[in-house]
Amino acid sequence: VQLQASGGGLVQAGGSLRLSCAASGSTVRMNDMGWYRQAPGKERELVAEISNGGATNYVDAVKGRFTISRDYAKNKVYLEMNSLKHEDTAVYYCVADRRELVRGTWEVEKYWGQGTLVTVSS
Repeated sequence: VQLQASGGGLVQAGGSLRLSCAASGSTVRMNDMGWYRQAPGKERELVAEISNGGATNYVDAVKGRFTISRDYAKNKVYLEMNSLKHEDTAVYYCVADRRELVRGTWEVEKYWGQGTLVTVSS
């Protein structure tokens, strides 16, 4: 699975950005898709994820401000980010889980896209 993310940039605090990610290649048996982020000097963290059934999960810090959505037909996932704060500044990574048969056992492999930088000026 190849993941191509776009939509990052510089925005003022309180502003909005929309990240997009397109999956290509072996997209059959893809499960959850989502977004992680890594701020300078911090560990990578899950921001939001969405299942094949549409169930969503968000880190507490972004609840009520970010919305994840998915276009299943186009194998795309989006992250709408509103009311951005300086602490949202990070490199955002698109991720996709895919079930793969490994030595006779089904396992979930996580694929990562290249990061896209979001900078929120205060």
